[in-house]
Amino acid sequence: MSLRSLISTPFYRVYERRLAGKLAGKPVPQHVGVMCDGNRRWAREMGFVDPNDGHRVGATRIKELLTWCDQAGIKHVTLYLLATDNLQRPAAELDPLVKIIEDLATELAEDGNPWRLRMVGALDVLPAATAATLKAAQEKTRGRTVGVEVNMAVGYGGRREIADAVRSLLHEQAAAGRTIEEMAEILDVEHIAEHLYTRGQPDPDLVIRTSGEQRLSGFLLWQSAHSEFYFHDANWPDFRRIDFLRALRSYGSRQRRYGA
Repeated sequence: MSLRSLISTPFYRVYERRLAGKLAGKPVPQHVGVMCDGNRRWAREMGFVDPNDGHRVGATRIKELLTWCDQAGIKHVTLYLLATDNLQRPAAELDPLVKIIEDLATELAEDGNPWRLRMVGALDVLPAATAATLKAAQEKTRGRTVGVEVNMAVGYGGRREIADAVRSLLHEQAAAGRTIEEMAEILDVEHIAEHLYTRGQPDPDLVIRTSGEQRLSGFLLWQSAHSEFYFHDANWPDFRRIDFLRALRSYGSRQRRYGA
């Protein structure tokens, strides 16, 4: 039986409803980071010749994920879509992926969708046309207030983000007429946090990574200091609502100590 056939069975639907019911009264993460990993691996395992078919199916799964997040009451989602390290891939592999991300942003921004988009990453390292498409999608959704706020991490690297934040902070302080010595006296972690790509948002409560990999790969290095992590063995295109609910169940059963 295929995965799609299994999901459509009455047993699966009953179990899904039962699992969702068990989340009632449990803590819900306000911000979830998702590392959508394993698209190319999924395509190979499914026999596709073009690995980008995995990315296309994965993009469809993202739209489903955002609906699940809306249903769960989650306010912010950060999607790790393209790392700065990925930009070293050959053009024949990178260009189709970038186009899929452009199409995803444009589709999420379509009228009738509730999601507000925010691009988090160094857009200046992307092709100018890609950066323009992503900025246009963000601008089109600026006034939305109903659905989840979606951070699309494109051209993103955690170290690059911290460096950009420090650079922005230094420019701000210099414009205010402060010297390096004065800045050193007042510098605090909150000053840097105010210049991150995700400024104004809560740090992620939960970070989910698919494909069985158990590492951050530069994702939200600063913001995930106190995050809970959930690693799932399936590749991203096979990530189901039931898997999402299990991640929320795992989160809800943990006692967050924040280092205490």
